Amino acid sequence: MNPRPTSLSGLLPFVRPYKGRVALAGLFLLLAAGATLAFPWALRQLIDQGFGGPDSAQRLAGQFMQLFGVAASLALFSAARFYTVTWLGERITADVRNAVYGHVLEQSPAFFETTQTGEVLSRLSNDTTLVQTVVGSSLSMGLRNLVMGTGALLMLVWNHPMLMVQVLGLLVLVVWPSVTLGRRVRRLSRASQDRVADASALAAEVLNAIPVVQSYTAEKREAERFVDSTEQAVKTSLRRALARSVLVGFIILASSAALLWGLYQGTMAVRDGSMSAGELGQTVVYVILLASAFAVLGEVYGDLLRAAGATERLMELLNTRSVVSSPAQPKQAAWPERGSSLYLDQLNFHYPSRPQTLALAGLSGEIRAGQTVAVVGPSGAGKTTLFGLLLRFYDPQAGQIVLDGVAIQDLSLHDLRLRIGIVPQEPVIFSGSALDNIRYGKPQASDDEVLAAAKAAFADEFIVQLPQGYDTFLGEKGVRLSGGQRQRIAKAVFQIMHLLQASKQRRSFSEN
Repeated sequence: MNPRPTSLSGLLPFVRPYKGRVALAGLFLLLAAGATLAFPWALRQLIDQGFGGPDSAQRLAGQFMQLFGVAASLALFSAARFYTVTWLGERITADVRNAVYGHVLEQSPAFFETTQTGEVLSRLSNDTTLVQTVVGSSLSMGLRNLVMGTGALLMLVWNHPMLMVQVLGLLVLVVWPSVTLGRRVRRLSRASQDRVADASALAAEVLNAIPVVQSYTAEKREAERFVDSTEQAVKTSLRRALARSVLVGFIILASSAALLWGLYQGTMAVRDGSMSAGELGQTVVYVILLASAFAVLGEVYGDLLRAAGATERLMELLNTRSVVSSPAQPKQAAWPERGSSLYLDQLNFHYPSRPQTLALAGLSGEIRAGQTVAVVGPSGAGKTTLFGLLLRFYDPQAGQIVLDGVAIQDLSLHDLRLRIGIVPQEPVIFSGSALDNIRYGKPQASDDEVLAAAKAAFADEFIVQLPQGYDTFLGEKGVRLSGGQRQRIAKAVFQIMHLLQASKQRRSFSEN
């Protein structure tokens, strides 16, 4: 898919909440462009009226004060525009990043079967940075130069219509080659961003498995893989840079040639006496403004193409819909007093990436409240799959699961998963303190509840021996703990969940 500048329309929902700021930025932009366009007019007045006559010195001072007033206005409006647009860029980019991250968190595991975590992280960092560059800088600069260039062109046409008709005819000839080169830049911009994302995905995968990499002494091999990946990204980026450089260079050369032709014609008009020196000075400045506007627009167009590709990639994530979601009108199941009951009815399930292989086939069974049941079997028998279905990470292709008399598809995901406590075989420890990790299952838990959960999981005995006790930073993925200690932390989280469920059971009992 070739991104186009129109792809930036995906950002409109994030721009709408700041309509007032956008209007204010637009006003400052127009005022700054107007001040810039007023400068050649003031210069013409200085040249034509500021010299000669008995009071020429007074008029000259007045003309310079007029020029200073234009410069002061330009400085004030440009500074206001810069701050307002930068504020918009920072705010909109943060909103996009937050929306994409929150949306990705709601995706089912099926999404991550086909999307690498590193790819998502690349879009959250690199792509949003590109969007911020455009919204907070390039787009404003492009609009300013578009207004300024259009104004300069209109002023030139107003003062010298026949001359500028020739120039416009030459400028039209610039458009077609620019569009052709622009298409190649669009393709290479998207390809460049994809290669960078591939390198980020590879790095994230390897760094998340660093103990395995080092245990197999694969550091050099993985470093070489990353070098190859980044080399592909560099080659693609250089091809994009070359195409973009040719595009910008062509626009500058062609527009400058056309405008120099107009300037030459104006100079000849002064020699013939049909144009004053002040008009020539005004024309020179307007020609410079028009040429510089075209040059900047060529550069900004390249930024727009890159940002369009980044926006498309971000919108792809935002438009992804999870195959598992809460029903529109979820049912409510009462919290049982003596444990939940579970009923499995003819479950058939295959993973989305392996449609020909059933992980579960015709599984049925019932677990009554208060029972303790162990699910055993060889590796690959479907034990983990069953718990994934209980948590509705996936939905079965046939059959259903009934929890406390309600099919789990009819429960909200929040209500369902709140009823299930789990200690994974490979516990995940977040890069925080022991206190923060245990409290993860119940963020509002008091310190006493955390302590009680840790003691119930036999984690208190090693936590109190850590350098800062419960406030000790455990490192990314709990690298400062042994495997058994991570398991105990996970059991403490389970105990916190048990306390939460018990409180809900008591509340349900009192309400009834």
